[in-house]
Amino acid sequence: MSGLPIVAIMYDFDRTLCTRDMQEYSFIPSLGMTESEFWSCANMLGEKEHMDSILAYMYTMVKMAREKNVPLLRKTLVENGKNVEFFSGVEGWFDRITQYGLEHGMRVEHYVISSGMKEIIEGSSISKFFKSIFACEFLYDENGYGVWPKTGVNYTNKTQFVYRINKGVLDVANDVDLNRSMPDDSKRVPFCNMIYIGDGLSDVPCMKMMKAYGGYSIAVYQKRDTKVEELLTKDRVDFIFPADYNEGSGLDTTVKRIIKRMSVSELLYTENIRQKKSVDSTK
Repeated sequence: MSGLPIVAIMYDFDRTLCTRDMQEYSFIPSLGMTESEFWSCANMLGEKEHMDSILAYMYTMVKMAREKNVPLLRKTLVENGKNVEFFSGVEGWFDRITQYGLEHGMRVEHYVISSGMKEIIEGSSISKFFKSIFACEFLYDENGYGVWPKTGVNYTNKTQFVYRINKGVLDVANDVDLNRSMPDDSKRVPFCNMIYIGDGLSDVPCMKMMKAYGGYSIAVYQKRDTKVEELLTKDRVDFIFPADYNEGSGLDTTVKRIIKRMSVSELLYTENIRQKKSVDSTK
């Protein structure tokens, strides 16, 4: 299996795999706050201080936890992940799609690229299916308390993680190899073997990147509206589907067709290389 061509499927998390923002299942209720109260505080801070919105919400988590005397511990956030609720079919999706890839001579790898919390994702029931999770994460002090953003993943820098997957440089601290020039044919996962699945405008940079470089992008939704439709009509995304991950759904069928097409392309490419080598050997 190790020698098979790789397909990388990359997912946003909040409202793509799970039904709402992941902090809303356990963390925000633990503060005694409503969802609107917490996000209002984070947004007001960001606007007042001209902060990146992701750093603003992470700081708000630290600030509110301190004010409410709720320890912001890594193990607590991981525990929060157990309460995350997923869209229908998500928990059976990864094994099914991986197996479909194998049946067509492709090794499917699953990745998360999210502006949510890595700790919460790691505690969820589906974390075991991901080769890597790229998401926001805290740095913890000697007492185990979250004190500073260790990694921040905002809407535009999500694209750097697509490059990491492309080159196989998954360590976020390794910028040297990420920025090193590399021939296209030596990159671990070619862009044409990538699929990005997200839920809206925050995913547009990655979706546009897929379209520009020959990959595929899919927007999922809970309720279809004009914003989702505009992603399609303005050519920002290849497909839109309800967030239904069950076998036989539109999303399931289309992802399988994309993988099958990638498989055929790999076979044609291999045959082309074989014939060129054969011709060269006779000269």
